[in-house]
Amino acid sequence: MAMPVGTQAQPAQIHLDLLDTAPMGWRQYFMWLLASGGTLLDGFSIFSLGVAMPLLTERFSLSALMVGLIGSALVLGAAFGAAFGGPAADRFGRKPALLVDMAILAIGALLSALANEPFLILAGQFLVGIGIGIDFPVSASYVSETMPKRERSRMMVATIALQSVGMLVGAMVALATLRLSVSVTDWRWIVGATGAGAILFLLFRLWLPESPRWLLEHGKDHITAPPEAALGALPVAPSDHAGPVRSSPSGYSVLFSRAYHKRTLLASAPWFLMDIATYGVGLFTPVILAAIHLPSNTSGPLAANFAAAEGSAAIDLFLLIGFLIGLWAVPRFGRIHMQIAGFSGMAMGMLLLLFAVLAGGGEGAHIALVFAGFILFNLAMNAGPNATTFTLAPELFPTGIRASASGFAAATAKVGATLGIFMLPQVKEFAGVAGVLALMAVVSAIGATITAILAADIRDIPEGRELEAISEAA
Repeated sequence: MAMPVGTQAQPAQIHLDLLDTAPMGWRQYFMWLLASGGTLLDGFSIFSLGVAMPLLTERFSLSALMVGLIGSALVLGAAFGAAFGGPAADRFGRKPALLVDMAILAIGALLSALANEPFLILAGQFLVGIGIGIDFPVSASYVSETMPKRERSRMMVATIALQSVGMLVGAMVALATLRLSVSVTDWRWIVGATGAGAILFLLFRLWLPESPRWLLEHGKDHITAPPEAALGALPVAPSDHAGPVRSSPSGYSVLFSRAYHKRTLLASAPWFLMDIATYGVGLFTPVILAAIHLPSNTSGPLAANFAAAEGSAAIDLFLLIGFLIGLWAVPRFGRIHMQIAGFSGMAMGMLLLLFAVLAGGGEGAHIALVFAGFILFNLAMNAGPNATTFTLAPELFPTGIRASASGFAAATAKVGATLGIFMLPQVKEFAGVAGVLALMAVVSAIGATITAILAADIRDIPEGRELEAISEAA
């Protein structure tokens, strides 16, 4: 990669070289954790809402329509948040967006927890979704721009892996709450815990420095020394003057220009399909388990809700195991190969479940097939597309449009999630659980096919290179 022309830009380039080659220390890991808090709270809020929904339904006598609206408000809000948060982060900076999203998320969660009518819960969950949606493109951009080059891929997979950690933490909080009090008002504590987490992340994120690459992009490389010091990089004398502002393209329109439209499709279309399956199957795992008649020793709505939370938590454990596999496999085999393999494994998992539903058999074999299908689906999803789709956009686009591209991809994905949440109950009503499982297998197979076709048209998929080389590869 050629060095920028002009002496004023050279010190900033030296700073970025030091950033790319810096060793991973406790500061980098702490920054990564703070920047990745949104994905953790995403998983936490999704699981918490799933556990709280039966309690909300009983407390407020919710209609099926209101249950659907509340269930989809979070992901629909995330679509809006990602669509607007990405461009805002490109314009105003990564750090302001990382603070604003936690503030919005905290307000929404607390509004939901204190609500005395369903419409306030609906509004609160929509705000929670907006906060999470903003965080997705910003955290992806921030982590990609601040982690050392050799660790970037692994740390970005780790960022989205915190979604599953959040689900497990949400499960522990929900189960502890249900075990301690067993009351229909427990939903307030379960939902409100998301707001408490957001407030903590908001306070700690005040410590974060701005992304050095965003500063350089906006001609502010003269103040990269303090962030470099915070990152633990080697001390270097900062430049005395700001470097020239780069004339990078900006805005959504450039994403569909001749230079970037294939990359935009690769970053967004598979993620759209993945979230149809992920959110659809994930949110309705207890429903699917019940519909295929797994044995249960529980009775009563609260006891059944506890059992559903326990069963879902056991299955969700394999989401985290899948991400742990992805931490090793994605840097080793590359995003595209793992995305195709993951989508294929998801399709096979759904086919196993479909076979369990249609073939029946003895109870032991039936249960084994059911859990094998769920486990394969979750492992393949998180070792593949649930990790890779999040990490593709930041390394396919230059700094000037990185957050916008990530925001567009995330917003498209959340539209897919909303579609999956609304569509699956309808499919189940008209075609049964077998219809749901067959549809998810087809969606997953299409995801693998589209990934292979689009990636074949893009000759240079960046894997572990300098981010500044992306502009030249477009």
